[in-house]
Amino acid sequence: MTGERPLVVAADETVLDEILRVAAVAGCELDRAPDLTAARGHWARAPLVVLDEEAARLPPVLPRRGGILLVCKGNPGPRTWESAFRGGVERVISLPDEETELAGAFADVVETPAEEAGLVLGVVGGRGGAGASVFAAALALAADREPGGALLADCDPLGGGLDLLLGLEKTPGARWSEVRLSGRVSVASLATALPQRRHRGGSLPVLACGPEGEGPAVESLSAVLSAGRRSGRTVVCDLPRALSDPAAEAVAVADLVVLVAPVEFRACMAAKQVLRPLSALTARLGVVACGRSRSGVAADQTVGLLGPPLLASMEPERGLAATIERGEFPTKPAGPLAKAASAVLAFARREARAAAR
Repeated sequence: MTGERPLVVAADETVLDEILRVAAVAGCELDRAPDLTAARGHWARAPLVVLDEEAARLPPVLPRRGGILLVCKGNPGPRTWESAFRGGVERVISLPDEETELAGAFADVVETPAEEAGLVLGVVGGRGGAGASVFAAALALAADREPGGALLADCDPLGGGLDLLLGLEKTPGARWSEVRLSGRVSVASLATALPQRRHRGGSLPVLACGPEGEGPAVESLSAVLSAGRRSGRTVVCDLPRALSDPAAEAVAVADLVVLVAPVEFRACMAAKQVLRPLSALTARLGVVACGRSRSGVAADQTVGLLGPPLLASMEPERGLAATIERGEFPTKPAGPLAKAASAVLAFARREARAAAR
């Protein structure tokens, strides 16, 4: 983020209120001036200047510069275009239709795009009780220890709430029912409003469905995924087996979707049904096998029936259920769960880098 804040010069209170609202959503603080003369002290240093029509129509009293936006209500008329040309305006933005463009300009000031794009990872259970939510949390914690950090997004309204899984049910912070986003947003600003799970590598923000079970809207989830990718942050989505519209959106844009499947023949048959709609949306699929086969058949043979590659195999982790019940997640840093999460994360990064070449 730059050391200076965008400058807003607006006399129209209605337009000013809209500009301030969009900036708040983007997590962008502003400097304000009532007119161009009062703006002199910030004019040259501001990374972005936003004018309303009244300010733009005044005779130029300051030197020309780049990065000037003119915000107007409704479609711009001839006088607006004339003022924009005379004042060296870079772009005219019409509200409310082009609110996303204004939010994007503020977001670019707050968070310049990362050198390496962040990942979007989805996790879904092959059957109920497979441990997909637990694996999603472990995967997000592994990613949060790396540069860029992570965010864990609960996309399963019927899953009981990831905040409960991580012992955050009483921790203040926004849940999906309070998050209504669209277009460009600042993921760093969003993260500060969420409950966070502290761990040895830092603090993982969690966007949970909450006790009422209200999940994300498509627009809100899409905004979070785009913001995470742009900022270099890994967003891990805990997905329902029956895909809702928001979950389908996450699957379609994900760099990798991981199916967690117990090493049991019946569980694999159930997992094949889960895979069918996933395969219609993406080919970027992988399997994590969990548990032990009662028949003694190797995990790669059992889950080989599913089709996608086996990314990791997890032996049962002793005391895992009791540890989670005590609210002590994350579990053993060198246990089967953590090792499988690290293996999947490494695979996803290799694939993303290869695709970017």
